[in-house]
Amino acid sequence: MDLLLSTYITRFNLIFLTRNAMRVRPIGVFLLLIFVTPLLTPTVVADWDDDNWLWNLIGPERLEHGDEFACHGYEGVDINDDNSIIKSCKDYLLGHTNSSRWGAEPISFGVPDYITNDTISSLLSSGFLILGDNLKTNTDELFIIQRNGGSLEKNMANISLLESAERDSLVSIYWEARIFDLKVREDKPAIELLENQDVWYTTWGEWYNHNLSSSRISVNSTDSTITLGLSDSANSLWKVPGSIIINSKTSVLDVRYDNGEQFPELENNSKSLREGWRVVDEGIILSISPGNQVIIDFEENLSFTHNPLKTFNQLHHSVTVVGHHVKNLHEWASDFYSSPLKFTWLIERPAALEMDWRLPVIAIAVLIATPLTIRYLVAQDKSTREL
Repeated sequence: MDLLLSTYITRFNLIFLTRNAMRVRPIGVFLLLIFVTPLLTPTVVADWDDDNWLWNLIGPERLEHGDEFACHGYEGVDINDDNSIIKSCKDYLLGHTNSSRWGAEPISFGVPDYITNDTISSLLSSGFLILGDNLKTNTDELFIIQRNGGSLEKNMANISLLESAERDSLVSIYWEARIFDLKVREDKPAIELLENQDVWYTTWGEWYNHNLSSSRISVNSTDSTITLGLSDSANSLWKVPGSIIINSKTSVLDVRYDNGEQFPELENNSKSLREGWRVVDEGIILSISPGNQVIIDFEENLSFTHNPLKTFNQLHHSVTVVGHHVKNLHEWASDFYSSPLKFTWLIERPAALEMDWRLPVIAIAVLIATPLTIRYLVAQDKSTREL
């Protein structure tokens, strides 16, 4: 008898629980849909955003420091698929900042590994001169700078190259502060190594134009005087100084501009390009800006030779760090505010994210439905206990 009664009670409980679960299940499914839908609802890209740091605080400071602002296109758009992005990126940059302390026009562009002939034509027509920095497409019309120093991401720098770069070479190092939502850790030992080397801190455009200017310095002499000049070419987008060495054993008496003003002296540890001169073992080195003439007086009649210098201040080689996909200058530059390193920032216009119109509706529905559902479940639970 007890066994029979127990069996009936067990069957009653199973039937009750099954019916109760069937009543609750639709509510659970409803709640699940409410909370999952926002995760499955895509955001919508609407137009393009601006990086305010380009002209507020950080941009002007980096420009004064000697950095270069170059182009990298628009976020998520391949320049091979849409060549118009090349000119649009230039206009975006020009609308907010100069490209360099030497000139307003952007002349450098960060490109994919391969580019089409149409892309090359668009780059040329937009006034770009320099491309980088893993390009495998051959092009004679534009100057190519290849990445050779690895990355400043932790454990990714080419330390052997940083320690043994060839004289007069340019070391170009990759830097990207954020990949998707991941903040990249910088390689502090590599940065410290670079900051303590006797190298010229420069940028793509500065290095390129310095070499052009160096090759164009004119040299004229009479008795014990040498006159140096660098024409201010109207065709040059940037007015970058060039450097030269005068090889002579004769002592220097005076170095001055052609208007009589004294020409500034260089310190031997100066690593940032500027006008000036200093005596070295081989004679005298000098950096001169376009449009200027400099007169050097020697003690006596002299014999001399001269050669353009590829590296400023006769430093061993040159270094630039290249910021890729720079959508937020604050994030990309924040670790380097006190560093002497100079950066070529490849600016990428960020996409503006517009919230899907369904999300506010879903949020309101959640606010209304959640307390009502909880209240219903509590009432159901109470009625179940009373049975």
